[in-house]
Amino acid sequence: MAEVTAAMVKDLRDRTGAGMMDCKKALNEAAGEMEAAIDWLRKKGLSAAAKKSGRVAAEGLIGVATAPNRAAMVEVNAETDFVARNETFQGFVSTVAKIALDVGDDIEAIKAAAFADTGRTVAEELTHMVATIGENMNLRRATVLHVQQGAVAAYIHSAVKPGLGKIGVLVAVSGASETAALETLGRQVGMHVAATRPDALDTDAVDPAALDRERAVLSEQARASGKPEAIIEKMVEGRIRKYYEEVVLLEQVWVHDGESRVRAVVKKAGATLTAFARYQLGEGIEKQTGDFAAEVAAAAAG
Repeated sequence: MAEVTAAMVKDLRDRTGAGMMDCKKALNEAAGEMEAAIDWLRKKGLSAAAKKSGRVAAEGLIGVATAPNRAAMVEVNAETDFVARNETFQGFVSTVAKIALDVGDDIEAIKAAAFADTGRTVAEELTHMVATIGENMNLRRATVLHVQQGAVAAYIHSAVKPGLGKIGVLVAVSGASETAALETLGRQVGMHVAATRPDALDTDAVDPAALDRERAVLSEQARASGKPEAIIEKMVEGRIRKYYEEVVLLEQVWVHDGESRVRAVVKKAGATLTAFARYQLGEGIEKQTGDFAAEVAAAAAG
């Protein structure tokens, strides 16, 4: 029988997400053969991560964490909304957000960071949870914002717990005002962003390709009026200003009073918005749809 080393146990744990003692027992049962040990764990129902890795994960939670002058936001996905109510999963998301505060928003750096006092990395802990909870999970994205002077406020819409929910916003506010006042302004802007979904902070930050597409559409619409080109040009520019009011944060109407511009509200507070980020859970993920009853019937038919 081959000697079972600590390195072999760790390798098996990383590959399967099973517990340390289970991995050691599997290797002993398999005489040190890695693939046979994996099969042993699977037969015992202790290795689930590999089988679940291909399934779509579009549910889960957005998590935020804050510190003086900076804040972090992460999205961790799972397959069902049920997992979002699992306290272990919630704790994982909160911890990962705090880790992002320290290591930054590079996903690979976050995955390689130590996870609390478990002796595992974030990536290893995620694999462990996949096996334990029984669903595919994924650390999808992270954003960290910071300011030299001011505050970075975090807002979670319809939070399931403090700092956890399905829509999250970070807002970086610079200024010489009291930090508490800047944080309050930032949270108000965060609520606004959650509701209005702006694409850019200011007009300079609008995606040039998106602007070109909008201008082309507006030009065709204006030409359909049969007016001269000089008039059409003015019509297009007027509609572009209206487009900015829809997609640019600083040009939008402040949702809290329905009449002021965000730019004016921020200026009145003696502050400057330098950045924002908005996450909505599962946005951009193509979700699988199917007939659950048909799936059950097919499985029963064998």
